[in-house]
This record gives sequence, C-alpha cells and structure tokens, in this order.
Amino acid sequence: MSEKFFCMVMRINIDCNGCYRRVRRILLNMQELETHLIEKKQSKVSVCGKFSPKDVAIKIRKKMNRRVEILEIQEFDGNKYNVIDQKPMVTT
Repeated sequence: MSEKFFCMVMRINIDCNGCYRRVRRILLNMQELETHLIEKKQSKVSVCGKFSPKDVAIKIRKKMNRRVEILEIQEFDGNKYNVIDQKPMVTT
C-alpha cells in the first residue's frame, strides 16, 4: 500500500447500465480506494485513496476487459499539494 494519497481520473467506456454496475462493483471491492465518482455520460471514473495509480488501472482493465485511459493524476503528500503532470496513459 502506498504512503501517498492520489486522486486519478480515468476514461472507461461505459455503454449501458450493466457496465456501470460492473465498474461500481469493482471499485467498491477495491479496499485501497477511499472515494470514487462515476460519470456515465462522459465515460469518466474518478478515484481517490492510498494506492498506486498504475496498479489500480491495470486491475480495473483486467476485471472489466475494457480499455482504461488515465487522464489525470494528482498526488497529495501530507499538507503539501503536488500535482503531477503526466501524459495520458493507455493500458491495453
């Protein structure tokens, strides 16, 4: 488990209510996540917690069997606010 607190925004293709429920169930079962937000119309998923962003994206990709694109990663370290600028990463 990571010591740093991350907030990550991903793009996942959410076509129907079944896909929405599946993503929600996967996120609820991931213990390292503290909060999540699923934007169905924009096909975006935001998660926050103490985790490794790459590992979470790979877990979701394996369980959903869909493409996961990381759009933004924010790193919070104690009282300091650090934003990491990264190019979008696609796990296939």
